[in-house]
Amino acid sequence: MSNLNAPHFQDPDKARQYLEAVRWPNGPVCPHCGSMEGHYAIQGKSARPGLYKCKDCREQFTVTVGTVFERSKIGLHVWLQAVYLLCSSKKGISSKQIERMLGVTYKTAWFMTHRIREAMASSPDGLLGGGGGTVEADETYWGKKPGTVKRRGYAHKNPVVSLVERGGKVRSFHVANVKVSTIKEILVSNMDKSANLMTDEAYAYTIAGREFASHGVVAHGKKEYSRGNNHTNTIEGYFSIFKRGMVGTYHKCGEQHLQRYANEFDFRYNHRSALGVDDIQRTEAALKGIGGKRLTYRRIGVTQAQEITP
Repeated sequence: MSNLNAPHFQDPDKARQYLEAVRWPNGPVCPHCGSMEGHYAIQGKSARPGLYKCKDCREQFTVTVGTVFERSKIGLHVWLQAVYLLCSSKKGISSKQIERMLGVTYKTAWFMTHRIREAMASSPDGLLGGGGGTVEADETYWGKKPGTVKRRGYAHKNPVVSLVERGGKVRSFHVANVKVSTIKEILVSNMDKSANLMTDEAYAYTIAGREFASHGVVAHGKKEYSRGNNHTNTIEGYFSIFKRGMVGTYHKCGEQHLQRYANEFDFRYNHRSALGVDDIQRTEAALKGIGGKRLTYRRIGVTQAQEITP
């Protein structure tokens, strides 16, 4: 954790300057009106460091206004430490561990990690599998749906459908069910028509697979896991990281928060070292996503215990 010794992880002013450089590489941008030029810093003993005034809308702002850090009483350098820890831990890091390492309360640590997960969420950027690429699709199951009884099978569990482009990125979706209509909507909305789809023999994928250039199938029910280029080993590898993190690090996750946890694992996979991204670059990518994603206690449901870690 030698990176945590960097000045911006230890000093609030250095943290602010670092965040400004990451978010505003070409100078301050007003979060109120979007204006990008002519802002001036407000000086004086009563002005807090990093305070600017917009030349157009005349509103005051800092680098944290309109972000998940806005109005937080926690030091900005502590926030940056939390972001780094969550970004550099392959299988996640629990709120209890954040509490111990950063010296905050568990409630504060839990709220911080959910805000950071919100920053990690990103809008889909283009379609997967363009130019004849290969996309693997599969689903996994987690936890227990509210009001259901635990029994054999998956009917009582929460489904997560994921698509991963070989050598590329992954997208995961917490869905209510794994029906043909649900699967088809996800695949058609996120995959290029020229893509080659790879799945197991589930009927929902067989129907949706007709929309794409080709559809390779491996029959897991017959103990077939690879046949030439036909396999789902990439998506199974991603699910192994996701499930190990959820089981070994977070232990329990409420259904209403499952998509945020999926976003967290997607983010780290999409900014993995195999793509030439190191821990610092991954942290900066998360910091670039903090704008326009404020979370309140009411929205996050902080009064409900969703994560249990010894």
